[in-house]
Amino acid sequence: MPYTPPPELAALTLAELAEAVAARRLPPVEQWTPDREGDSLMRIAADGTWYHDGGPITRPAMVRAFSGLLLREADGRHYLVTPHEKLAIAVEDAAFIATDMDVRHDEAGRPVLAFRLNTDDVVLAGPDHPLRVAGTADTPAFYLGVRHSTEARLNRSTYGQLIDHALAVSGPETLAPETLAVESGGMRFPLLPGT
Repeated sequence: MPYTPPPELAALTLAELAEAVAARRLPPVEQWTPDREGDSLMRIAADGTWYHDGGPITRPAMVRAFSGLLLREADGRHYLVTPHEKLAIAVEDAAFIATDMDVRHDEAGRPVLAFRLNTDDVVLAGPDHPLRVAGTADTPAFYLGVRHSTEARLNRSTYGQLIDHALAVSGPETLAPETLAVESGGMRFPLLPGT
């Protein structure tokens, strides 16, 4: 059966976004302790393209399936995990790319930032999915926690959406760069590296 991508973020309510998150049934990779380890011969490029044995994986459904098996260990290395194998996968930057962002509000009126990933996953920023900024003030890099310690790097248009939102809620005429921040899921996330 062919994979059908979900509708655009802007077309979904917060309840529908939460339902999309819950509907993505993921295997319990963090509970598996396979005996066999090896190399997957796979790589995720900085632009989010997945490769196997040097060639790109062109089927989105395959990438989506493999992405559900990913975890990152404390030393920063990524693995594809099944009940029987733990295979190393090279990741040049982040395992995912955030390709879109939209703002919703919960029942209490608090903002919730929803991100669409290159795997069509939806991630709601908050305590379990924090935003972090790396790099320098001149060339920042924005990341979103996804699952099992993996992250998504926000692509250029998505971090543009994030900064536009931060400026809209903060008031650009009185904003000092070191105070630039957004809120989501009850948490505040600074948007300047090192803050």
